[in-house]
Amino acid sequence: MAPGRNRGWLLRLVLAFGFAQGAVSMARPAVSYRALALGADERAVGVIAGVYALLPLFAAVPLGRRTDHGRCAPLLPAGVVLIAGGCALSGLAGTLWAMALWSGVMGLGHLCFVIGAQSLVARQSAPHEQDRNFGHFTIGASLGQLVGPVAAGALIGAPDMAGSSALALVVAGAGAAVAFTSLWRIEDRAALKSPFPQGERVPVGGILRARGVPAGILVSLSVLSATDILTAYLPVVGEHRGITPSVVGVLLSLRAGATIACRLVLTPLLRLLGRPALLTVTCLLAAVLCAGIAVPAPVWVLGPTLTVLGFCLGVGQPLSMTTVVQAAPDEARSTALALRLTGNRLGQVAAPAAAGLVAGVAGVAAPFVMLGALLLLSSGVALRSPGRPEGAGRAAPARPKRPGLRRTSDI
Repeated sequence: MAPGRNRGWLLRLVLAFGFAQGAVSMARPAVSYRALALGADERAVGVIAGVYALLPLFAAVPLGRRTDHGRCAPLLPAGVVLIAGGCALSGLAGTLWAMALWSGVMGLGHLCFVIGAQSLVARQSAPHEQDRNFGHFTIGASLGQLVGPVAAGALIGAPDMAGSSALALVVAGAGAAVAFTSLWRIEDRAALKSPFPQGERVPVGGILRARGVPAGILVSLSVLSATDILTAYLPVVGEHRGITPSVVGVLLSLRAGATIACRLVLTPLLRLLGRPALLTVTCLLAAVLCAGIAVPAPVWVLGPTLTVLGFCLGVGQPLSMTTVVQAAPDEARSTALALRLTGNRLGQVAAPAAAGLVAGVAGVAAPFVMLGALLLLSSGVALRSPGRPEGAGRAAPARPKRPGLRRTSDI
């Protein structure tokens, strides 16, 4: 089957991603609340949030190399197993160290699922469909981010914060397991055999030098860091401002709902502005809104702020995927996507840890000012990114080698 002829696989992938991401989005605030109930301070919450990304940091590129020369689908059920186990065992853990460990397992599972799923979209989509299909694929993430925090907020509450947050984590693990029902025969049989021999590998440095790849990685890192810290630290802000967990869950879901709306209208927005301008405008506006969260404001102001912020953050992830895929050599697309995810994980390790330090020194709202500065930098980089990288859509066998992209068997 040629890329683009049948999109039933994409719908099933979106559904599976929705359940997997919903479990993670439910578990992340639940982990924060359970850590607070077990005696953690703001710094400890930041460290636990950072460990979520620590294990995946070292696994991304090897998994991408494997996927470039093999199947994508086996990573999906492996990821679901790790997510479900990490969520449930985080709920059963009785110490902060154990919570940090199982949070890392959850993050590793999420990485496996996302690398397999993104590589599947890149491999089974025609070049002109990639913006649209990546946008639709990330709707699954937004659906999970919409439902997960609301479910967490409904289950978590005083007086037994430790017990209710543990229940939420176990429920999140059960929800992740539902993703198995959508993963049958999701990979096209015609795409099972990679067109590139096992020994042909583009060096990592060569991939990173391809025009468009660094910009895509930085935009993705910034947007994901903003989403991650919003999820992890809005509960902390809510605790300090007297906002209940259920209201915090609604606020996070408003952000996720706006992200879904953005991705549904992504194609006309691209036609109107083009990829570089759209990335620049949305990153710039998101920077202002993130910094604005640091200002004490009533809930009726936070609601619209997070809604517009969610719309702006919805642009970065799918367009950064397309930017990286089209800029990278065809025989290293999965590795390029893995490098993008490595950048994401670096951000997820560094940003929460930095947020914890900043919050401990300058207050719990200060990390949002830090995010605003990072998004402001990304808006400048996005302005210089290519709208359609050279070589997009070419078949690999007819594609000439680029200067500096010498093939080698070494990473």
